[in-house]
Amino acid sequence: MRAPEPDGRDFSRPGAVAYAAEWARAVRRIGFVPLSAAETDRLLLPLTERLAEAVLAPTFSARAAQEVGRTLVEAHLTEPGVLDWSVQALGDRFLPWVLPARAEVPELRERIALVQGGFAAGFARALRDRVFSQQERIARSAWQARDTVEQALRDSEARFRAVFTGAAIGIGIAGVDGQIIDVNQSFADMLGYTVDELRRINVSALFHPDDAAGMWEIYQELIEGKRDSARVEKRYYRKDGSVVWTDLAVSLIRYDDGRPRFTVAMIEDITERYELQQRLRFQALHDPLTGLPNRTLFFETLGEVFGAAGPEQRVGLCFIDLDGFKAVNDSLGHDLGDRLLKVIARRLSDCVSGRGHLVARMGGDEFVILVDSDGGLDDAVEVAELALAAVSAPVHVEDQQLAVSASIGIVECPAAETNVGELMKAADTTLYWAKAEGRGRWAVYDPERSAADIARSALAANLPAALDRGEFVLHYQPIVSLLDGTMVAVEALVRWQHPELGLIGPDRFIGLAEETGLIIRLGAWVLRQACRDAEAWHRAYPDTTPVVSVNLAARQADDPAIVETVAEALQHTGLPAELLQLELTESAVMGSAGEPLRALHQLADLGLRLAIDDFGTGYSNLAYFRRLPIHCVKLAGPFVEGIRGDGADAVADHRDERIVDALVRLAHALELSVTAEAVETEVQAERLRALRCDTGQGRLFGAPMPADAIRTLLR
Repeated sequence: MRAPEPDGRDFSRPGAVAYAAEWARAVRRIGFVPLSAAETDRLLLPLTERLAEAVLAPTFSARAAQEVGRTLVEAHLTEPGVLDWSVQALGDRFLPWVLPARAEVPELRERIALVQGGFAAGFARALRDRVFSQQERIARSAWQARDTVEQALRDSEARFRAVFTGAAIGIGIAGVDGQIIDVNQSFADMLGYTVDELRRINVSALFHPDDAAGMWEIYQELIEGKRDSARVEKRYYRKDGSVVWTDLAVSLIRYDDGRPRFTVAMIEDITERYELQQRLRFQALHDPLTGLPNRTLFFETLGEVFGAAGPEQRVGLCFIDLDGFKAVNDSLGHDLGDRLLKVIARRLSDCVSGRGHLVARMGGDEFVILVDSDGGLDDAVEVAELALAAVSAPVHVEDQQLAVSASIGIVECPAAETNVGELMKAADTTLYWAKAEGRGRWAVYDPERSAADIARSALAANLPAALDRGEFVLHYQPIVSLLDGTMVAVEALVRWQHPELGLIGPDRFIGLAEETGLIIRLGAWVLRQACRDAEAWHRAYPDTTPVVSVNLAARQADDPAIVETVAEALQHTGLPAELLQLELTESAVMGSAGEPLRALHQLADLGLRLAIDDFGTGYSNLAYFRRLPIHCVKLAGPFVEGIRGDGADAVADHRDERIVDALVRLAHALELSVTAEAVETEVQAERLRALRCDTGQGRLFGAPMPADAIRTLLR
């Protein structure tokens, strides 16, 4: 039958109806059904919808599936074939029929596996409970009848024997010392002994060593009268040494005066059900593609490690991500990509096999290795290097030879100093570091670097609000004539008056502003504020007003609205255009063509000055450079700093002086004025003056200062 299409609900109502109808037909076909066809349909449709709601629930629980299984038993639909068909249909038909829109979602497939297990467990438990309650009532009635009704002793003995010998589940009677008094044939067959052999055995000889201690505690509480019954799932040894999983119910029978007399145990073989549950659990906790533990099992294991960790125990983690795996999928197809993942998963597992480390697939092309070792960071690094070597070996898939690499983030620290969430966050951060440093390598978590990254991220996040709150201020550094020492210009330098960190320099936030794109807004604010301050100086001191020089970032220079932004700033503030200079780096203008070049000419047409900052450090194209409407170049600070004149390195000092001389001559040949940055000493100023440098800027002439301080200098 073709699966119905969805109808817009969370699940397909027509699909649910079709699925329930098919379920009902299967139930009626398998065996006797004490319900009419209509009653069966009315029973199974709500159960189908309940299973769909459980699969789609935000927080998944298998409880609904268990209750559905129990409901079938309560409706007397207890044929074994009903369970087999229902579990099989959940895996084969439920998603495509009832949830066709989400049939391929991996999480829902994992949930379906858990729903299968929950359904089987609920069905088996309800069936067992019904049988046990019936058998236990009969057994108790038989013993009580023998003790309380002497006249009916023979009848009650006969009834008890009929139940005891004919019961489908095992029944055993033992003294308070554990010595077996009697068992029925089902008990003997279950364990592979004869009845006579079991009558000579103490129950302790049958216990599995992994749970013997716990069982003896329960048994001790029974014979001491602290409890009247107990119920557990436990293992027993068969006579041939094999293990049988059982559901065991033990009841204490007392004398009339309340003293313990003997115990009655009813035992059901649940080995097949247990193995089914184990298979379903394996499917739920392992990646279907690679067979490795999945993220659910990994986090369970990691939680157990933290739960059992002592004060000195350390935990290590290698978080692995394949480099460029998306390109493999996009170029060669997902099928080949899946095969590559299988090979990588097997290699990762093999390279740490025998060392006790857990290798899990986190999803996509991410893997993680939980390092189980007391060797500290050295062991974690060794595991990472083994993993890198395993991944980097060429992979042959069909007729393709693939070369892949991986980046690994390593975290190793005392368990007491972190938790699961913080550990995974640190691993993810460190993996990012490894990729940023070139890929194909590992990086170790550094708390100080992480704190710096967090602080940097916090600054980036606060930048927009800081601009809105007016937390940025401008300082101005004088630019003076090297000929007569007069202040001819000032450079506007932005600062962040942070409410908690104080005054922050541009080196800590300009890069963040460029990364986030806020540099456009921030640059526009700097331009307007610098023009306002310069206009105020011009009103007060029209004859000595310095040119105000404002830096333009590369993204500002590329902004199509840059000309309009500058024109509006001049218009709104009233500053004469000749008193404004815009500084751009070589990288922002060199090699550009089209719009950027036209924008520079349009800016020059406004009447303002244009300067190239950090001249000599870029990739100047002189032929192109001649086309730019530039008025000034500013020599990069390192060239000027090299002119120390202290005799420490005469060769380097002379070389830097020659470079500065060449740059000044080149600029003058292009009819450009030259400003030297980072002038710190009189010796540097004197040498620059001798090289015919026009103006200088640096600590020698004044540190960056507020606008009011510039006003004082002008006064």
